[in-house]
Amino acid sequence: MENIKLHHISLVIVALKLLLISIVLIKYLPMASAEELTFDQTFFWFMLAGFLAQIVDGALGMAYGVTSNSVLLGFGLSPKLASAAVHTAEVFTTGVSGLSHIRFGNFNKLLFLKLIVPGVLSASLGAFLLGSIVDGAAIKPYINVYLIVLGGMILLKAFKKKPIQRTNLKNAPVYALFGGFLDAIGGGGWGPIVSSNLIRQGNTPSTVIGTVNTAEFFVTYFTAGILIYFTGIQSWQIILGLIVGGTLAAPIGAYIAKSLPTKTMMIAVGILIMLISAYSLVKELF
Repeated sequence: MENIKLHHISLVIVALKLLLISIVLIKYLPMASAEELTFDQTFFWFMLAGFLAQIVDGALGMAYGVTSNSVLLGFGLSPKLASAAVHTAEVFTTGVSGLSHIRFGNFNKLLFLKLIVPGVLSASLGAFLLGSIVDGAAIKPYINVYLIVLGGMILLKAFKKKPIQRTNLKNAPVYALFGGFLDAIGGGGWGPIVSSNLIRQGNTPSTVIGTVNTAEFFVTYFTAGILIYFTGIQSWQIILGLIVGGTLAAPIGAYIAKSLPTKTMMIAVGILIMLISAYSLVKELF
C-alpha cells in the first residue's frame, strides 16, 4: 500500500472514466431514441443545478448526491432511476473533483485507503438491492424521510463548535460502510455521513473533504455500473446536464474548500434539502 502514489490514483480515475465513456458510447447511446437526445431547456436547468450542487459538494464534501436526488424524486423519477442518474453523473463530477483535490493538496492517502474498500463493497450491495430486489415505489417515502434527516444533519453541523483539529481515523471504515450503502440506496449520503463524522472527530476539514470526495469516485463508479446494468441509461438530458454543470464546477469547488467559510453554505444546503424532500414526501403521501 505504501508504494501507491498520488499519480497512480489519478491515472486509475482517468482510466475508469474513459472506460465508462466507451461503454456508454458503444452500448447505450445507439439505443437512445431521437426524442431522448433532443435537448430543450431541461438540459440547461439541470446543468445549472449540477453546477451549483458541485460547487457546494466540492467546497463542503457533501450534498451533491443528496441535493440532486431530492430534485429528481421531486420531478417524479423512481428511486432506482434517480439513483442511477445521480451516480452516473457523479462518476464524472467526482472524478474531476478528486483530481482537483489531489492537485490542491487536500488529500490523505491513509484515510483514502481506509475508506475505499468498505465504501465500494457496501455501495455495491446497496446498488444491487435497489436494482434487483427492493421495490422503488415502496421505499420512496422512506428515502425522502432519510433525505430530510440528512438535511437536518447538515443544518445542525453548521451550528456546532469546531473541534480541536487532530488526526483521528479510527472509525473511518465504519463510516464508509454505512455511507456507501445508504448512498447507493438513497441516491446520496456519502458526504454527509463520512465527511461530517470525520470532521466532527477533529480531522482537518479541507483534507477530509478532498479525500472523501476522491474516494467517492470509486464508490460512485461501482454503484453507477450496477444500476446501469439493471436500468440502462434513461433521462439523457438530466444526466448530461448534471455532468456538464458538475464537471465545470468541480475545480472551483476544490479551490474553495481551502479557504471559504462554510457555515452559511451549510445552512442553505440543509434547508434546501429538507424543503425539497419534504415537498416530495407530501406529494407521495397525499
